[in-house]
Amino acid sequence: MGAHADVRALLLAPELEPGEVSALLAPYHFKDPAEADRELQRLASDPTLRQRLAELLPELLRALSLAADPDQALGHLERFMRATLAPLQLVSELAERPHAMELLARAFGASTFMAQILIRSPPWFHWLADPQVLERSRGRAAIEADLNRFLGPLTSIERRLDGLRIVRRREILHIGVRDLLRMGTVEETLGSLTVLAEVLVQKAYELAEETLREEHGLPPLTSEERAAGSGFTVLALGKMGAGELNFSSDVDLVYLYASDRGRMSRRASAPTRDEYYGALARRVTSYLAETTTEGTVYRVDLRLRPEGRMGAVAQSLRGFEEYYRTRGRTWERLALLRARPVAGDRPLGLRFLSRVRPFLYDRPFDAAAVAEVARLKEETDREVAKKGETDRNVKLGTGGIREIEFLVQAFQLRFGRHRPALRVRDTLGALEALHHARLLGDDEHRDLVQAYVFLRDVENKLQMVADAQVHSLPASEEEIRLCGLRLGYRDTKSLDAGAALLRDHRSHTEAVHRIFTSVFAGERLEEAEKTVRRRRKG
Repeated sequence: MGAHADVRALLLAPELEPGEVSALLAPYHFKDPAEADRELQRLASDPTLRQRLAELLPELLRALSLAADPDQALGHLERFMRATLAPLQLVSELAERPHAMELLARAFGASTFMAQILIRSPPWFHWLADPQVLERSRGRAAIEADLNRFLGPLTSIERRLDGLRIVRRREILHIGVRDLLRMGTVEETLGSLTVLAEVLVQKAYELAEETLREEHGLPPLTSEERAAGSGFTVLALGKMGAGELNFSSDVDLVYLYASDRGRMSRRASAPTRDEYYGALARRVTSYLAETTTEGTVYRVDLRLRPEGRMGAVAQSLRGFEEYYRTRGRTWERLALLRARPVAGDRPLGLRFLSRVRPFLYDRPFDAAAVAEVARLKEETDREVAKKGETDRNVKLGTGGIREIEFLVQAFQLRFGRHRPALRVRDTLGALEALHHARLLGDDEHRDLVQAYVFLRDVENKLQMVADAQVHSLPASEEEIRLCGLRLGYRDTKSLDAGAALLRDHRSHTEAVHRIFTSVFAGERLEEAEKTVRRRRKG
């Protein structure tokens, strides 16, 4: 028998010895060949299906061997096959579309979360396997159109909110599979995750406003009123504000309304604007963060608002201005660099950004401010060290994402007043602006860009496993290896995927920390200031 015929014997031969099974499965990297064989037998429990699967088996095993974890991929495939109503049709589709087979194997072998999505909703596989669907990222208009079609027939608020959760699952699946198959760049993945969040936050706001107005006997906002501005906006900060969301991110939100004066209508019993907009902010938060059997839309973090947990959940424009003018701190300047309106009254949000610009750029970013940022980083370092993650946390550890963000933001606040081109929200865009302004040298710019893209890629691969907010590389060698395989590393005779990942992680974080230290433990900003002044005089 040829090689393919031998492999087919796993399903067609009357009985094979354990040694024969192990020999046939050896080229496909299964850790437990006996369990892999049992999964294959369960897959082929139907006699008609067995023959078709046997024909497909050589290609199926090849696709599984490309997965980060072939054993996991095969197990999820067996559960997916049981969940589908037409397994024979599925096998035929896999035979006709080899790329679809690799899609399933790679997704199932990398992410239990994505496997569970498909097992829960098998028809989504046919949508995802369409090359025209998968070949490009989905823009805002396409997501909004699908969301509105899905919500259209639903009447109760509970079902409509579950609709947000369902649509998020489907879109996350699309983004995750494209990311795993390297069909888009890391920057595309971050951008797509952000666009999805913007669509869902906007819809949560619309539903919250609709239900709250009904409860208070207020008429729905007309399209003209919406166009003129509803008087309430949702601002995104953090990675959502920067357009760089993770695979499993919180969304950092701040709620702003135009005025706290007067009531919402002429009725004496009508709520004051302060009461109404506070209730609206709490409702948007609950619509996004509440968990049902369909999951959660997003975890919401409101700690970046004035006074943090102690502050009002929503504030007026006047309240924000007064707070930042009199009590705003350095860390809040860093946070506001990435603020932008993402839902509700966007012109109001832009007016807010214009009003807080003096707080950002007109105040000096002097030695005291630099020392304050350094203290913030030292506090974080102590917390990370307590967990033993100093060299493993890709976000907060030594040479991690936070160090890149802090040094970028320090340059922006120091020089942004006279250089509007530096007022860029996204980290990669800001690095490019700093390089163009000659505040970062060629090597520094290259090292920081490469490190940032690498670290964000690692972060996403950690989080897509279980849709969990993980930021640290695993402690075990095998888990490190699996993470490396998800990232596209391959085992070689001299170096396995995990060791290669750790080598590159060390190289990138050392470069970042060297540049970070030059900014926060030296006179780098002062030297750059003198250079900028000389250029202006020249």
